[in-house]
Amino acid sequence: MRRLIFEAEHETFRASARRFFQTEVAPHGERWRQVGQVDREAYRKAGEQGFLLMWAGEEYGGAGVEDFRFEQVLIEENIRFGDPGFFMSLHSRLVGPYLGTLGTAEQKRRFLPSCVSGESILAIAMTEPGAGSDLAGMKTRAVLQGDHWVLDGSKTYISNGQLADLVVVAARTSEARHGIGLFIIERGMPGFERGRHLKKIGLHGQDTSELFFHGVKVPAGNVLGDPGRGFHALTHFLAEERLLGAVTYIANAQLAWDLTLEWARERRLFGKPLGAFQNTRFKLAELRAAIDTTQTFVDACVMEHLAGRLDASLAAEAKLVASELEFRAADECLQLFGGAGYMEEYRIARLFTDARISRIYAGSSEVMKEIIARGFGLDDRKLV
Repeated sequence: MRRLIFEAEHETFRASARRFFQTEVAPHGERWRQVGQVDREAYRKAGEQGFLLMWAGEEYGGAGVEDFRFEQVLIEENIRFGDPGFFMSLHSRLVGPYLGTLGTAEQKRRFLPSCVSGESILAIAMTEPGAGSDLAGMKTRAVLQGDHWVLDGSKTYISNGQLADLVVVAARTSEARHGIGLFIIERGMPGFERGRHLKKIGLHGQDTSELFFHGVKVPAGNVLGDPGRGFHALTHFLAEERLLGAVTYIANAQLAWDLTLEWARERRLFGKPLGAFQNTRFKLAELRAAIDTTQTFVDACVMEHLAGRLDASLAAEAKLVASELEFRAADECLQLFGGAGYMEEYRIARLFTDARISRIYAGSSEVMKEIIARGFGLDDRKLV
């Protein structure tokens, strides 16, 4: 189905992005998957192209482009021609905006230029071993002592955990349920340690780690925003995070379909093409209708976001339907590949294992359903 949200400038940008991913990312994908992380050089090269933190002002080296559709293009082209382990969008649109929105003028001058250039890589640390999606249940604590804060605790499942030079860490600052602050922890700060490089069933090129904080002294200049209102900032930025996810998931579903259509035309079974069997045709037809429908909805959410109208409930809907469809598409398409689909040399196998996390991170599907239900008034906190 023809997509209606992109303009000529986005398509010109797409061509440039495609060349970058084909030449600077794709050739390294297999090695990155083997070592479990991307090269730092990939971020520097993306920075040279102006692909990182595009929203940042020219005074920080950015392009001052707020239009989310340019990030959408980068996501789509990276999925098709690059490598899904290269988490550019986490750096640029998930973590970067915390600095751009909550940061003081001094913090922006200090941190943003190196993030735009790719010299400094970003991560955010929210999830804890015993808390998961329950941000209010976190145990990591920051205590004010004179002119600095002392941070103690641990985080897990942190994307870019090994590569990160700057980590935005959420920590409890008071006994209030939502009394959370955000702190910029820099590489090399005493007491900041990286734990295990965690092994996953998918996204092998993306490093995921444990992080530990043992009495880390955090200067006042590294506190982001009001140290008692970090929870509100987290929930505000989660809407865009979930939209980023939805854009990624539907692009993966589209790729799985495209690969399978090609396979169905070329693979022969019982003397005729796989695509000649009714089951193959019906499966691909069902997925085609579902992908077109979901893509249209996700694109509409992007336009709502550009207009400043994307709320938590709508973002949760986008994440829910796109992540569920991604896994369905990967699963049903892999089935059509038969035994070959179980082999890692085939891309459909990697799409399948990569897709399993999408219904979990950035809030599980079950959490998304709770958020959606609360949006139309069925709030368990008020009904019980």
